[in-house]
Amino acid sequence: MSKQDYYTVLGVARDADEAELKKAYRRLAMKHHPDRNPDDAGSQEKFKEAKEAYEVLKDSQKRAAYDQFGHAGLGQGPGGPGGFSGDVGDIFGDIFGDIFGGGGRRQHSQRGSDLRFSMDLDLEDAVRGVTREIRIPTLGSCKKCNGSGSEDGKRETCGTCGGAGQVRMQQGIFSVQQTCPSCGGNGQRISTPCGTCNGQGRVKETRTLSVKIPSGVDNGDRIRLSGEGEAGAASAPAGDLYVEVRVKPHRIFERDGDDLYCEVPIPFTTAALGGELNIPTLEGKVKLKIPQETQSGKLFRLRGKGVKSVRSHRQGDLLCRVVIETPVKLNREQKDLLKQFESAFEGDNTEHNPRSSSWLDGVRDFFERMTS
Repeated sequence: MSKQDYYTVLGVARDADEAELKKAYRRLAMKHHPDRNPDDAGSQEKFKEAKEAYEVLKDSQKRAAYDQFGHAGLGQGPGGPGGFSGDVGDIFGDIFGDIFGGGGRRQHSQRGSDLRFSMDLDLEDAVRGVTREIRIPTLGSCKKCNGSGSEDGKRETCGTCGGAGQVRMQQGIFSVQQTCPSCGGNGQRISTPCGTCNGQGRVKETRTLSVKIPSGVDNGDRIRLSGEGEAGAASAPAGDLYVEVRVKPHRIFERDGDDLYCEVPIPFTTAALGGELNIPTLEGKVKLKIPQETQSGKLFRLRGKGVKSVRSHRQGDLLCRVVIETPVKLNREQKDLLKQFESAFEGDNTEHNPRSSSWLDGVRDFFERMTS
């Protein structure tokens, strides 16, 4: 069997969650199932590749070993740890059973749903890190019955499936197993439902959590809080909580990866004669030396004054683009002084205004080509 990267086989990112993995696997299994492609010799091979990749990545321990050591961390060949085990019929039951409402195996308990929470942060908090308290409406484990759903803790075998958790149903030419509608796949029923949760094992609640946001997070980053999602049914494990970071626009800085950008307005006298400016950074003010004859749009890089990456710990830079500001609301004396300044450049301005002269040369060439 081809030993391609499992994430590539499924077509998912390396941080894909369980739902994304399952969705990708089902799509590939439906596409490459041999029963759908009887004349395609490669269908079963691709089908098995998808199955092998999914079986490894859905298992947290196997996935951790694969992420660290690759295929070498999973044993040797098909049927080994993380390899393909089982036949086409097993896979057929998994996929088509899901489509018709049930799985190919007994489902003892259902893990709680994952939750998502969006947190708005100022740029400063995202860069430095912060701890925030959040309130999450969720389904929590019923304290009266400890999540079992039973008033007296007793259960009885389901009469519909005989304790198997599955019932067989016919769908045209297919005979598939479906989750028992009476017991939800548990194989047992509650004889006396809990009066607080009505036998569900879960109740609505609002939970307050303290969330530590690491320094350097960026817009769209997600923080996973394991086991802080909805409680599972019948004492099943809880889901996870994903906190998604949304960084609000900043008045001065614009972030691009680990670098920060800002525009710095300067008077034309400073641009012409040079000088020093106080430039704000996230760590305080720094001096920026403006050389004489600086043109508008000039970019200055202040190394190490950007954002420290949450992943690589690389320190980004601050890039300052100077914009020459034209003075406004001039009084008569100021206007007269500017006119005297302008008269001092009468005649050939090529030496003093090189960009303007170059632009005018380009305009003349353009019109000559248009009229020739």
